[in-house]
Amino acid sequence: MGRMTSRLPRSLTPTRRALLALALGGFGIGTGEFVTLGLLPNMASSLHVSVPQAGELISAYALGVVVGAPILTAAAARLPRKGLLITIALTMALGNVASAVMPGFTSLLVLRFLTGLPHGTYFGVASVVAGNLVGAERRSSAMATVFAGLTTANVVGVPLTTLIGQHSSWRICFLLVAAIEVLAAVCVAVVVPIDAADAAGEAPQLRQELRAFRSTQIWLSLAIATVGGAGLFASFSYIAPMMTHLAGFSSGAITPLLVLFGLGMTGGNLVGARLADRALMRTIYVALSAEILVAAAFFFTARNEVTAAVTILLFPFCALAILPALQSRIVALAGGAPNVAAASIHAAFNIANSLGAWLGGITIAAGLGYGAPNLVAAGLAALGLGIALVAGRTERRAPPPRRRRRRPAVTTNPPRDDEHTPTLTPLDAPRPLTVDERALLDGVLALADVGALTEQARSAVVISTCSGGCPSVGLRVGKQASCRGPRRCGSHRSAESRHRRARASATTARGPAVDGSPWPKYSVPAASPSSLPSDS
Repeated sequence: MGRMTSRLPRSLTPTRRALLALALGGFGIGTGEFVTLGLLPNMASSLHVSVPQAGELISAYALGVVVGAPILTAAAARLPRKGLLITIALTMALGNVASAVMPGFTSLLVLRFLTGLPHGTYFGVASVVAGNLVGAERRSSAMATVFAGLTTANVVGVPLTTLIGQHSSWRICFLLVAAIEVLAAVCVAVVVPIDAADAAGEAPQLRQELRAFRSTQIWLSLAIATVGGAGLFASFSYIAPMMTHLAGFSSGAITPLLVLFGLGMTGGNLVGARLADRALMRTIYVALSAEILVAAAFFFTARNEVTAAVTILLFPFCALAILPALQSRIVALAGGAPNVAAASIHAAFNIANSLGAWLGGITIAAGLGYGAPNLVAAGLAALGLGIALVAGRTERRAPPPRRRRRRPAVTTNPPRDDEHTPTLTPLDAPRPLTVDERALLDGVLALADVGALTEQARSAVVISTCSGGCPSVGLRVGKQASCRGPRRCGSHRSAESRHRRARASATTARGPAVDGSPWPKYSVPAASPSSLPSDS
């Protein structure tokens, strides 16, 4: 026992403490999102509405997530990420406190919509912060730790609040959720370090955040999340009637089955993150393929209690395994502006919630039975796999990004004394000028304004002579006095053309050398013709 306690502080590193603080915020938000699932009859009776009408509270929250995820994240792109996470947690705590005291259904409906607005922003920003806390090879696992708070809410938070609400009041449950979110805000403030981009003052601008959506791969990733995630919700939106009418479970067994569902979500999220760190796209392919098989099998296994319970565990395991892979892929594709893109995946999953429930309900309304949504789920997962294959193929065929050549800036300012003087000769040392080269330099300097040239060329003058024996000299001065590598002479043009270019080069006191041949280049101090050494 003592050995275990001594190991605990060592394993709980500062990075892990920060990830757990972010996950605690996800746990509070996830519990607040699903707290109404088990308390709909209680809330309907208290608010004097029907159970289907009370179900609109769930839809209002989901609509708030879809609307708020991209808009609020874009609006808060320039804010420090740590401070933004604390603000969101406290705001959602305030929304849950207000939900607990709302007297009527209409006011509560509006408030649930407003409370859902910052939901996606928290998870998007928290995933980016978590990814920056570790190296690129562990990014998916770090992001999955944040989402583990959301999935754990289905295992612990929702059943616990359901039990408390059924024995007391649903309003107390919202107060408990608010207390969790306040605790999460305190933990984030204490243990989460300031994000590296915020510390360096490199927060992305809104234009950069929106520019990331010009990438086709980001849209394909969001489509995979929407269509593939809709398969899960097409089946599990009707899990209660499916288990009672087909498998023969009693209504009291639905809560343990939901706990089993939450365990599958948590396990799939964590295992999928480990696999995504090794092979990201392959994880998406395998998870969607497994989801197709499990969903199709659920059409048959739903008629037996044992096989139905096993399938309830495996289905969310396969479906949630793609979440950390997609989140990591979107963050990597967005580059230095990942906030809005990372938050958009939560909007995509909430759209998947509505889409899957709608398509599954159509099959039940058509008289195909409560097992028909499982076939819809298999078809949606197959469509998501097709989109993933298209995304992977187009990414492999995409040409590599073109690199622009940066031209050196043209300037006549003399270098400072502490600047490195480039080596201008192949021998790494200047040699004395020959008699012919002095004569050529004397003639060129005589054509130029010697005073202006001497003032600008305070460091060096580069003399270029043609290796083919052509009587021409080129000059470069100031910061442009550096060797640009060997050039060709242009087949030794006429002497008149070379002298004309030499005069232009000496007059402007900048620009490239006269000819383009691989001339040897020599460095001498800038001086007037009279200061050059004589032949004698």
